[in-house]
Amino acid sequence: YCSTLVEQEIEALEFKHHEHRTRLVNGNIFLSPQSPDTDLEKYTFSNGMALSVKLAIWEAFLDAYVESVESIIEDMKEGRTITMTREHVFRKTGELFSLRHLINLSSDLLDTPDFYWDRPALESHYLKVVRYMNIGRRTKVMNEKLTHCCELMELLSHHLEDKHHVRLEVMIIVLIMVEVVFECLHYAAKFF
Repeated sequence: YCSTLVEQEIEALEFKHHEHRTRLVNGNIFLSPQSPDTDLEKYTFSNGMALSVKLAIWEAFLDAYVESVESIIEDMKEGRTITMTREHVFRKTGELFSLRHLINLSSDLLDTPDFYWDRPALESHYLKVVRYMNIGRRTKVMNEKLTHCCELMELLSHHLEDKHHVRLEVMIIVLIMVEVVFECLHYAAKFF
């Protein structure tokens, strides 16, 4: 990841030691010093916050991607020639699928990590952080944006393939015409 981006994307929650049970309330973490799992609770809160930072970095990547294709959308809208090559469209599609893979398959954005399955109290803390950071909604928005971008790249790919096929058809027609002209010349030379 770009170091500048990593340094910009931070999440911070206030924490206080509190005599009652550990909990998250209005963006404040209250840690109970009497809890035997204080270190695990700290890990749980930081794990949820780290997930939010990861998502923020991926959101920034997607925003940069969207910005990079805005001129193409403008060209399409104005009816101008698309300057992207099929290879460039293929690479841009690869960027999308790479990001989609990170979000949906290589991270814990869509599901609770296995670590919390047999630790219900920690799972509750983790889910509260995830809800507080709006990770579910942000992930859904990211996936909708990714779907839209994938549709755009698919449209561009089909458009470029169609242009390529038309060019091949024109070349075949020209070759047939050249062959017909040669046959006519050959026929004329033979009989005249």
